[in-house]
Formats: sequence, structure tokens, C-alpha cells
Amino acid sequence: MSEKPHHGRGATLNATSSRFNLPQRAPDGDWLDERALLDGTPTPPRTTVTVEHPKTILTRNSSPDIPFDRSINAYRGCEHGCIYCFARPTHAFHDLSPGIDFETKLFAKPEAAALLRKELSKRNYQPAPIAMGTNTDPYQPIEADWKITRSILELLAETRHPLTITTKSHRVVRDIDILSAMARDGLAAVAISVTSLDPHTARTLEPRAPTPAKRIAAIAALADAGIPVHVSVSPVVPAITDHEIEHILEAAAEAGARAAFFIPVRLPHEVAPLFQAWLEAHHPDRAGKVMSLIRSIRGGRDNDPDFHTRMRGSGPWADLIRTRFAIACRKLGLNQDRIVLRTDLFRPPEGAQLRLL
Repeated sequence: MSEKPHHGRGATLNATSSRFNLPQRAPDGDWLDERALLDGTPTPPRTTVTVEHPKTILTRNSSPDIPFDRSINAYRGCEHGCIYCFARPTHAFHDLSPGIDFETKLFAKPEAAALLRKELSKRNYQPAPIAMGTNTDPYQPIEADWKITRSILELLAETRHPLTITTKSHRVVRDIDILSAMARDGLAAVAISVTSLDPHTARTLEPRAPTPAKRIAAIAALADAGIPVHVSVSPVVPAITDHEIEHILEAAAEAGARAAFFIPVRLPHEVAPLFQAWLEAHHPDRAGKVMSLIRSIRGGRDNDPDFHTRMRGSGPWADLIRTRFAIACRKLGLNQDRIVLRTDLFRPPEGAQLRLL
């Protein structure tokens, strides 16, 4: 059953995962979060940040449908609160809810750049583009204070190591000084995710992410600085955002995006009940229709975890979206050339003994 939406938050539920036999519970912020205001309305859940001390920072994958083999996530959890986020289930591994906890109980990894320096210094390290923003957004609001993403970029610039960034935030332009210099050497590319151009839709789907207008402006700023920019029309949510595909592509192309891609909405594990509760709260008139369409592209299931089809979807509806997307990209001149990043410029970090050359 759905609860009332929390102002500024995506999830309406905070149940813990049933996959690990953990007890169900309500949001459990400090006592200030639980108190009632004079009008009887409880205060919104507060955001907390816990320092995490991982032993390594590079995450490796061998998935055949992902175009990178290594990634970095500077943060765990994401305050943007996108209801469809496929990373939500990772909070269950920490006995936290993929619901409100994922948006409010965040983890930061301030030692990320130092750990990466060790990794890049290994004798057998072979460079390939490092992807940032693959799980949680590297430019979510807490980056303004922690600046972990920037510290990673500074190291990658120093070592001339290629990277890609995917973000929903215009805050990426704060690092345009580093990214533009790297882009001149073919070392950086950025993808800006634009799910909807409608402010109301964006506010409910992605309550604390920057507005669509700010993201389009970020595309323009990055493109003007010579940084290759993709627009990610992801996820496409049937009967909620699919009618906007062509409009989003047009706005992004006019702003200077060179390439585009999309992914149909994915609802793994705890994301499915969270998303359905969100539908009941925000779109009760079409909740059944939306889920029916999602299941039609996921082989009759809420989610399809299989390689290849999980990123593309299958069936007539998915085929129609692909066709529309391809036609629009062709008309707008998107995806005309492949953006390839260089790896031959890499130089390991300087250690105690400085380079001779």
C-alpha cells in the first residue's frame, strides 16, 4: 500500500528488503524528523552522510551489454530520489531501505582519489575509460561540499586517463575547466540524462534533480567548451514520458549534443513495488496501463534481468520506441560519428620517485 508522498522525495515507502529476511520498518530519522509541526504535519526526512572507507574504488564488470569494464561511484545512495533508480536495491545490502533511506542515508567516499592513485600506479594496470555515474550520480547535491568527484577528475587529468560521466545535474559545469582540457586531448565525454522536459513530471519522477531546463543548459555549456556530449533519454517510462522522446532529442541537439541513447525503464528487485506505489500516489488513473506496458517489454515480468534485452526491451512497444528514436536521431544529425576516447596518453601517477621524462 502506498503512503502519502514525502515533499521533495521520490519514494513513498521505506520498507526494507524481503530478499534478506530483514524486518519491515518505517523511516527512522532522528527525533527531529519524527516530531510533528504545529499543524500536525511531520517534518520531511533529513539527509545524513556517513563516511565510507572502502578498500578499493574501481568496480569491474564483464557484462556483454555495457560499454565499459570499470567504474567509480564516489557516493552510495542518491539524494536526487529518482523513483525508478535501478541502484536502489544496493541499499538493502546495508540493512537500509531502498525507499526513503536510499535518498536520505547517503555514504561518501572521501578517500576515492587516493585509492584510485594506488590502482593507477600498479605495474600491470592497463588504461580504459573509467565510467562515473553508473550507479549513483557523481554530481548529486552533496558533491558541492565533499568535492570527491572533482578530486577524482583532477587525478585523471594529471595521469591523462580517459573517463566518461553520466549525470542528471547541471553541477557538472563546475568542473568544466578540467573536462574541457581533457576533452581537447580526447580524454573526456559527458552524458546528460533528460527524462522529461515537463517540470511537473520531472519533479515527481526525480524530485531533487535539477530541472530539465538546467540540464539542457548544461549540454549547451559543455558543448560550447568543446566537450563531447550525449543526451541520455533514460529511462523511457511508457504512458508517462514516452511521448516526449522527439522533443527531448530536438532540445538536446539544438543545445549541441552530438549523440543520444535511451533505456526503457527497469524495475529490478525492490524498485518494482516502490515504482508501483509511486504510480498509485501520482498517477492512479493510469497505474495499471503503465505497468501493463512495462510488462509487455519485459517478457510479462516487472523486470527482465537478462543480458542484452534488459537494456533494450523486447516486443512491439520496444520496437516502436527504437524506430521512433532512430528516425528522430537521423533527422537531427545525432549519432553521426562515434565518440572514441584515447588511452595511449596515459602516464602512471608520480610516486616518491619523480618522472625523468
